[in-house]
Amino acid sequence: MNRKGLRFVAGLCGLVVPVLVFSLIFLAIHYSPWFDWRRNALSDLGVDGVAALLFNSGLIVGGLLLLPFSIGVVRVLPRGVLSLLGVVLLVLSTLSLCGIGLFPETAGRVHLYFSIAFFVLLPLSFIFMGVSELRHPNMRSEGILIILVAISAALIWTLPWSSVAIPEAASALLGYILVAVKALELIREPVTEG
Repeated sequence: MNRKGLRFVAGLCGLVVPVLVFSLIFLAIHYSPWFDWRRNALSDLGVDGVAALLFNSGLIVGGLLLLPFSIGVVRVLPRGVLSLLGVVLLVLSTLSLCGIGLFPETAGRVHLYFSIAFFVLLPLSFIFMGVSELRHPNMRSEGILIILVAISAALIWTLPWSSVAIPEAASALLGYILVAVKALELIREPVTEG
């Protein structure tokens, strides 16, 4: 497959992930009449039954699909240490997403560690990518927008919530919006130069 084909596949993976993951989460909620956004964590869906299968497999497959995107996104970022660091953090966040599904709440503290890693690394990766774009005049506006959305995804956690399901969903949604923006660039844009 040529370079353009690989970019297209990476971009397509980035576009599919939010739809797939959120669809499976909402299906898991459908099979969990006990679930309450005000009292539960999304990870409560991954404990047992059909809901657990849907929820955990969605996170695992979503994380696996984010890997080609994470590696491909370097093609639409300026060259440099900040971009590379952002990509490395994004790869680590996708592996953390897989870890959440592979090690549900029943696995103990390891689940918590993967969850924290995902919700810290995803916005942090985009902050580095956004900062790398600030140095390039034609990318500055997008860099500012990426930084603001990524900071919002992190700051959601500082608000007083009755449970963690709402900040989990909101933070992930903001992160996936950033993934979709970069995925569209991978599909449409020419390869960036230094």
